[in-house]
Formats: sequence, structure tokens, C-alpha cells
Amino acid sequence: MKQNNMLAMILAGGRGSRLHDLTNKVAKPAVSYGGKYKIIDFPLSNCANSGVDVVGVLTQYESVLLNSYVAGGGSWGLDARDSGVFVLPPREKADANLDVYRGTADAISQNIDFVDNYDPEYMLILSGDHIYKMNYAKMLQAHKDNGADATIAVIEVPMKEASRFGIMNTDPETGRIVEFEEKPAEPKSNLASMGIYIFNWKLLRKMLVADMKNEESSHDFGKDIIPALLNDGKKLFAYKFKGYWKDVGTIDSLWEANMDLLDKKNGLDLDDRTWTIYTEDVPTLPQYISSEANVKRAFITQGCIVEGEVRNSVLFTGAKVGPGAKVIDSVLMPGAVVEEGAVVTRALVADQIKIGSQAVVGSADSEHIELVAKNVKG
Repeated sequence: MKQNNMLAMILAGGRGSRLHDLTNKVAKPAVSYGGKYKIIDFPLSNCANSGVDVVGVLTQYESVLLNSYVAGGGSWGLDARDSGVFVLPPREKADANLDVYRGTADAISQNIDFVDNYDPEYMLILSGDHIYKMNYAKMLQAHKDNGADATIAVIEVPMKEASRFGIMNTDPETGRIVEFEEKPAEPKSNLASMGIYIFNWKLLRKMLVADMKNEESSHDFGKDIIPALLNDGKKLFAYKFKGYWKDVGTIDSLWEANMDLLDKKNGLDLDDRTWTIYTEDVPTLPQYISSEANVKRAFITQGCIVEGEVRNSVLFTGAKVGPGAKVIDSVLMPGAVVEEGAVVTRALVADQIKIGSQAVVGSADSEHIELVAKNVKG
């Protein structure tokens, strides 16, 4: 079902500094995940599966690779007539030496002319760095049924973690949002914003134009636009999402999200043919697991070569594990190589990194996952 009256904008300009060396040369949404995917495949696939056929991807930090990856939209079936994925870099200089968006709302404000060209009734705004599957068409229907001015997707988080998120306090009977708190020290609810919004475009456009003129504004949806809508008495509703959702903002959380794939009941189900997660089709050979290999509870992608031991681990496209090598509780990203006799434990090995023969990386007793982003000599 096409949703031609709703246009999507994906905020994909984040640096992802907590991912350290993984984002030195690529934007966070372009980081690899799940064997053969990139993080941005998820919101783009959700758009395609939900019938949202015009998507603007707003880029900023280290955007060259991301731009080339999403340009055209063919990988997600969004390259047909009257549809497409459009890369939209910043166009205003907020600083004399820096070409950046001043905030999440400013990213949309700078591209009002792009949106106006399609004259949508509804605007869908998404974060480009979360892993989840979601039907935006159902969210839009809820938005219409409520007669809402804005609808914000929320997910229940443990109360002890609620202070890390923007929290929506709602009327328990109607789901109408009565208060929004940005990372409150003492949260009143556990309904965390997922960074997924549907707005009535004409109203949002009016708010963005006013926000651009406000020198005291942070030009941010959470800090400025949503509070302003609430203060104006507009109808804001929470849309409760039930399913797998992961903010992979740290090395530990990215490792956890990959390890979740080892559980067949993880809720993400990448083999679900009714909700395909599309990605770039990279030609590669089938995986090869030698007769001497020892593999237990592993997620191994095409192009991998395994001659040693792999236990409770995830291997991305083209990863190699040499004879006598051990990979335990770890993630090997595309093209990573663990040479003969090396041992990797509780680690995330970055793209194309080589662990030399007999080297030892990581520890079963470490509190945090070790990121290996430089070659390790044997």
C-alpha cells in the first residue's frame, strides 16, 4: 500500500563518537551490522515495506560513503518512477568553519523546499541509527484515528534506565501526551521516545519557520518543537511499539545487538519474508567450513572461511578464522581475519582488521567488549 501523502526524512548525520574508531571514516548509520547489513538498511527497509516511497536522507558527518551507498534507492526498491531515496547534505553554514545542522529540527528546516516539492500531508521523521522493524503505515493510521497533530513512537524501557531517554508522560486511557521530559533525573514514566515522529506537515512547517527565527532555540525536536506544540495545546499522542529495538550507540550495545542474532527468538527475525530487510547485493562466494573446524552457536555469513573454532560468535561477510584459531563470544566485521592459532574473546573486530598468528585479544573476564580497530601482530 503506497503512502503517497506521507514523506519520510531520515536523520543520518550523527557522528556516533561512542563507537570510537568504527566511525572515524564513516557515519554511524553506515556501520556494518548483522553479517551483511548496514544500520541504515533498517529504516530504509521499513519505509519500503510500509509503502513510503519518497525518502530524504539527511547526511552530515563523513557522508561520502553513506551518500554513495543510499543514492538512488535501488537496494530497497525505492528507485521507481515518482519515488526514490534522496541524499540531502547541509546547505547553511551555522559556523564560519563548519557546514552543519544546528539541531534535528534545523535539519528539516534547511530542506523545507525539498519537502514542499512533494507537498505531503504528513511528515515521517526517523533516526538513521537504530535497529528495528516497524510498520509506519500502522503508525500513520493511529495518527489519523486520534486526530493527532503529532504522533511519537515510544517503547517501554526499564524504569532504572528511563533517565537516559526523552520520556513521554501520557494520559493512560487515551495515550495523549501531557508532558515531555528530556532525560529527566526522576522520570515519571518509562515510555521512551524512539526518535520516530509523524507530524501534520503544514503545522510542522509553520513551527519550523518560527523556530528558525528564534535565536534562543536549540533547533531540536525534543528540546524545542515538541515542547512548543504541547504549550500550544496541540494534540500529541504516543504510539506504543512492541518489538525488537536497539540503539547501537556504544561498542557494547553494537556487540549485544549482533549477539542477539544467535537467539532464534530475538524478535528481529532477519529471515522474515513478510518484512524483508533489504541491503546492497555484494557478490561473494558461499561460506566454507572445513572438516577440522569446530563451530557451536554461531551466525556465519556468506564468503566466510572457518578452519578453527568459532563459539557463540557472529562472522560478517568475508571473515576468516585460520587453523587452530579460536573466536569466542566475539563479532568479526566484514573482511576481518584471525590467523592460525590466534585467540579472540569478548571482542568486536573491525572491518578488514587482521589478528596475527598466535595473538591473544580480549578476555572472558572483561567488563566491556574490546574493540580491535588496528591490526594485531602475531
